[in-house]
Amino acid sequence: MVSEKIHLSRAGDAIRSLDVSSFENVDVLITGGAGFFGVHLGRALHLIGAHVTLFDINLPIEDFSPEIKLVKGDIRNKQLVDELCRGKSCVFHMASYGMSGPEMLKPTDFIESINVGGTDNVIEACCRHNVPRLVYTSSIAVVFGGKPIEGATEETCPVLPLEEFTDDYSRTKCIAEKNVLAANGRKTEGGHVLHTCALRPPGLYGVGERRHFPRAVSAMEAGQLLFTIGGLEALVEFVHVDNIVNAHILAGDALTQQKKQRSAGEVYFITDGDPVNNWEFFRPLIEGLGYTFPRINLPFVLVFLIVLVLEWVHFLIKPVYHFQPFLTRTELYQISVAHYFNIDKACNHLGYKPMKRDIKDIVQYYVRHGHRRKESKLWRFMVNVLIGAAFACIIMSFLPIAI
Repeated sequence: MVSEKIHLSRAGDAIRSLDVSSFENVDVLITGGAGFFGVHLGRALHLIGAHVTLFDINLPIEDFSPEIKLVKGDIRNKQLVDELCRGKSCVFHMASYGMSGPEMLKPTDFIESINVGGTDNVIEACCRHNVPRLVYTSSIAVVFGGKPIEGATEETCPVLPLEEFTDDYSRTKCIAEKNVLAANGRKTEGGHVLHTCALRPPGLYGVGERRHFPRAVSAMEAGQLLFTIGGLEALVEFVHVDNIVNAHILAGDALTQQKKQRSAGEVYFITDGDPVNNWEFFRPLIEGLGYTFPRINLPFVLVFLIVLVLEWVHFLIKPVYHFQPFLTRTELYQISVAHYFNIDKACNHLGYKPMKRDIKDIVQYYVRHGHRRKESKLWRFMVNVLIGAAFACIIMSFLPIAI
């Protein structure tokens, strides 16, 4: 059991100075609720008075108040989704699949069944049970396909045509976002109205984040952090978990009649509002764990060609062998191509005020858990040499041959 004091501290700054009342003593459902973000949102909503149900196919890694209900199940289970939406005042739908790593290379129909099919299940259940509010967690991936975006607004940065996406996650998130926004204003079976909105965050961070930072630490410990990629002037954005939690609560509150449903049918970029180079963002982690920041910078074009070939190899041989590329084109774009956004709409419509954060507490977390660099060993040195030699051979294969 988690004490209320610990529960409050783990909710962080998300609920401080949060002036909302529409979640007091009402039932709320969070799909994908066992994830890093879902648990944080559940804690915050519970502390401002909501009766929270977390719904996920996985069990939470972090603990939470025993007053928060957990239901284990699949978002593709239409009957279960229907049952869970019954009697809810607000649904926060963030369940998805295929964002990064090995997930990105799963079959297209599998990813689509979760991201699109699961979303359609939620929409239909909300309409069947007169749920008045649906907040969808979209992604900046619906507008970013590898071309630079610098300070764009929601109005000046439309979603990409479906044929331009290079991965199924981004494409299916785009379809799901369109479906959620199209459902805004839809009459429910009881004669009420469903109001919807969508939020587009970039990569999340915070103590306990389970996707981006563990991969970075694993790469360092395996001796794979040998270089940076692309220009170090390219700026990207991240969002701290407290900020994205705060934005979701504000967006859900703004769907109420008391707030004149001002977020209904709207989409918002939600970031920290502080663009930074991807490599510089991770520098405190690299150096804080005792590693040397890479001195070698590889041109984007060379790495792109290598990644493209590796993706082809993956799809060609996957029927007989599971080959996992170290990077996909989408991930390469995300770390090497400028893309940051204007968040004025969220600030003006919702009252969103992102708090300035850094990753010092994350560095301390990994140090406490024994992730400081150990003394180098011969085998690790030899692995690094072999990796570097193999990588050099791949690069040289793309160079023109003198005649």
